[in-house]
Parts: sequence; C-alpha cells; structure tokens
Amino acid sequence: MRRLAVLSMHTSPLAQPGTGDGGGMNVYVREMATALARTGVSCDVFTRSISDDLDPLVAVEPGFNVYHVPAGPRGPVAKELLPGLVEEFTEGVLKIMAGAVRTGSEEGPYEAIHANYWLSGLAGHTIKHELDLPLVCTFHTLDRVKAIAFPEEIEADMPHRRAEAEAAIIGCSDTVLASCSVEAEQIVDLYGADPERIEVVAPGVDHAFFGPGHRPQARRAAGLSTEGNLMIFVGRIQPLKGADEAVRTLAELSRRGGSFRLAIVGGPSGPRGEEAYADLMTLANELGVADRMDLVAPQPHELLSTFYRAADVCIVPSRSESFGLVALEASACGTPVVASAVGGLTTLVDHGETGYLVEDPTPRSFAEFVLRIVEEPLEAERLSTASVLRARRYTWRSAAIRLRAIHEELAGTLVECR
Repeated sequence: MRRLAVLSMHTSPLAQPGTGDGGGMNVYVREMATALARTGVSCDVFTRSISDDLDPLVAVEPGFNVYHVPAGPRGPVAKELLPGLVEEFTEGVLKIMAGAVRTGSEEGPYEAIHANYWLSGLAGHTIKHELDLPLVCTFHTLDRVKAIAFPEEIEADMPHRRAEAEAAIIGCSDTVLASCSVEAEQIVDLYGADPERIEVVAPGVDHAFFGPGHRPQARRAAGLSTEGNLMIFVGRIQPLKGADEAVRTLAELSRRGGSFRLAIVGGPSGPRGEEAYADLMTLANELGVADRMDLVAPQPHELLSTFYRAADVCIVPSRSESFGLVALEASACGTPVVASAVGGLTTLVDHGETGYLVEDPTPRSFAEFVLRIVEEPLEAERLSTASVLRARRYTWRSAAIRLRAIHEELAGTLVECR
C-alpha cells in the first residue's frame, strides 16, 4: 500500500490533547500516521476546519499531511450537532481525494480509507461506495459500552441513535480495528460483528520521550512540590474519566494522615465538561483537599513524560476505557499505575506485577493500593521496573507495520453492507 486516506472529522491530530475533544484519539491518529509515513505509506488526514486561520493543507512531515475540510461554521461545534455536518464533510473529502487523483499526485491514487470514531465512520461508509475502496474503522469509544458503564454520560453526550450508526458502520467495514482483546469481544457481543473481520492492533508509546527518570528532578522541572507523595491524574475533565474519584482518593489518604498531593493534568471536555470541572473544585473544597491539589493545564504530548516521572503513582479511575493510553505511557516512565479494572486497562496493567487493578472502584480501595506502593519502597521499585519492561512491548512502529499489512490484505472484493 502506498497511499491512505485517514478520516478524523471531529478532532484534529494537530489539536492539543487533554481539553475539548482532544485526547487519546488525537495522539493515536498523529502517531499512527507518522509511523505509517516512515514505513513508506503516504497518509493524508482529513479533519473538519474549525478556524479561518488554518491552512487548508498542513505538511506535518514527509508522507504525512493534514487537510482542513470546510464543514459547517469555522469554529467549535457541540458534538451533538456534528452528525448534521457529516454530509458536507464527506463531500469535501471526496473533492480533495478526486483532485489528487486528477492531478496525478506523486503518491498515486488512494488505496484504502481508515476512519476514526463513528462520525468519521459515517463519512467513510459513503466514501467506500463512491470510490470502491476498502474501509477500516477504529471507534476509540463505543456507545453501547459507555451506556453500560455510565448511562448518564451517554444521555448528555449524544442524545440520538449513535449505536445504530455504529452498527451500520461495523456491518460495512472491511476490517474493524480493536485496541485490545476486551474491545474486540465487546464489538462482537454488543454489535454482532463478524469476529473474522476484527483485528486487534494495540496503540504504541514513543519510548524516545516516555521512559524512566529521576523523580525529584522531574518534579522540579514540572514545577511541582518535591515534598511528600504525589499522585497524578492525566486526562480530560469529564465524568467518564473519574477525576472526582481521584480527588476522593486524595481525601481518603489525607484522612489517614499521609502526606499526599494530587496533580490533575487536563482540562474540561464534552457537553458537561465545564460543569464537571466546577463540580470537581467544589468537591475538593468540601473534602478539604483543594490546597493539596495542583491543577495543570493540558500539556504538549511529549512534555507529559515529565509529569508521569514526577509522580509516585498514576491513578486511572475511568468508568470505561477502550484502551488506556495514559496507563501505558505512565508505565513506560516507570510510574506504577492504580487503575479501574475496566476495558483495555485490564490488558495493560498486570495486577500485582506492574501496578494494581481496582475491582471495587471506591476511594478506600484506590487508597489502599496507593499506600501499598508508597509505603513499601522495594515493592514500588519492583513494580516500576516491571512496568517499564511491560510497556516496551508497545511501539508505534510495530502498530503501523501491522496496520499496513491489514490494509494490503484487503485488496480485492469489498464487504457488502448488511
């Protein structure tokens, strides 16, 4: 395969992760496109333009371009309104793709489509049939999985028939990518997908940035206190990510008399993001731990490694998680993870070996595992070493090579919609 069209309608790989709609998917699209380009696959990423100041085409690096496609207003749009812009976005992508073919682009014609998230899947569904190209989809999150874990979030986030759209996209996709075996099983069980058309391709971690280091120096570099024990929460402030549980865990640890701080790295996200952020501050004040918290604005991805290295423990109290890139990156930095036993987190954290999985997601349970780490230095060192070794299994290069092989295998007869 020489050329791939990557769809990322609702968020750009150039956007800052940790706020708005920017998160693990941004990192995934950017890093996967970069890794594919370095294997010789030209990747054009198509995303909705959100500003008149954005160049229509941004050449990120050789073989990796980002197209800003006009669709709707040139500004942020509430996620529940984005489905109404899919048709315009699709038409814009088709126009660019056709133009590239007409001008005899050096990269040659597009050979496949890789859609990220269900909105891009809707566009990919149409483009597949217009251009007779194989469609590969990565959903990142699934409506029916989120509904089981946290129905209130679904009701607020997308009050229409997203699940039915996901089912239709799955039925049309030539391959559905899952980040781990747990997600693959969920796609089969909840959407009736054909197991033969699901491929597990785990995301990677950039080990050039994410690696172990000196904790006191990392704290100084991050502007964090060098005293006491530090937990870190990294992610968008939205109910599904569980930042409130991290605050409650801090309160539980403080109640037991420990010297603990919590660094929260991220910003509000989603239709309830600002409300969730305000509620988080109210909760911290009510529990009397606001003065033990460091609120850090979203950071450039490569700088996050400093914050991971600064912490004694990374807490990941998500209610649902398709993969858990935060847990993987923290592990690569040698920071033990205490995470909810949900979704992909169960495939990244080896309980008692690289960190701990919390089956009963209460502040007391999280606190007990955190204390196991910080009160036993030899245990902490053992977990840290094991987590670094475990994380080395995951690289973006290996993910890209696997994805390239999947696309090359799809040449020929396309799956008919069902």
